[in-house]
Amino acid sequence: MKSVFRWIGLLVLATWAALAAAQVGAAGAVPGGGGGGGATASADYKLGPGDQIRVQVYQNPDLTVETRVSEQGTINYPLVGSIELGGNTIGDAERKIATALRNGNFLRQPQVNIVLLQVRGNQVSVLGQVQKPGRFPLETTNTHVSDLLAAAGGVTPMGDDTLIVTGTRGGQPFRKVIDIPGLFLNSRGQDDILVQGGDTIFVNKAPVYYIYGEAQRPGPYRIERGMTVQQAVAQGGGPTPRGSLNRLRLTRVGPDGRQVETDARLSDPVLPNDVIFVRESLF
Repeated sequence: MKSVFRWIGLLVLATWAALAAAQVGAAGAVPGGGGGGGATASADYKLGPGDQIRVQVYQNPDLTVETRVSEQGTINYPLVGSIELGGNTIGDAERKIATALRNGNFLRQPQVNIVLLQVRGNQVSVLGQVQKPGRFPLETTNTHVSDLLAAAGGVTPMGDDTLIVTGTRGGQPFRKVIDIPGLFLNSRGQDDILVQGGDTIFVNKAPVYYIYGEAQRPGPYRIERGMTVQQAVAQGGGPTPRGSLNRLRLTRVGPDGRQVETDARLSDPVLPNDVIFVRESLF
């Protein structure tokens, strides 16, 4: 009998512990907790136009609303009407709605929870010669150009050494040309600017030159910085056994738009759209 009572006692104790744990879990999940299915965002993410959010008030299901932040940064919320949330972190937005409900004498102690369902407003487009072009959300307020370039997988082999950032600053059009190697070779210099929602980062195709004639691998090639004719021919595999480095012709577009053909020296710089012709050796 003692054994039976011992098992009954253990069963009652286990049941009581399970119920207590369930109550604690339910209490901890109520106000201020993040809802399921939301977009991932850091604590300092600021809401912007186009963001899709769900607003919930603890023990007031009639005040649950899924809405979109307008282009003016506002939402229409029951009882309080239009309220500006753009530029606020999620925590600040929760407190702002709670204050509006309390000041309007609608609720005494409102506990507001906002879930970010979809990020739309704070995005930057990375286009052109990058590995993964597309739109990238700004989840923090201190995202630099180098961060977005890394998120896009870096520059393709045919990408230029510079990129262009366009957008608006202070309501005025903004445009900045940035040297890409300098972003990573230097310690986050002044050119590694902070990006803002709506910015576009564009990497153009690198300038090219053309080589043909008695070259091992004729065709178009990317111009490297400070490239000379000798380096350009070497990139094309050098001359064939029938070709000669001493008989190179260079065709270049002049300032007036006309093509000018000259004998090329190995030390001459290579400019965009230059055409190098490797002629046959005389012997």
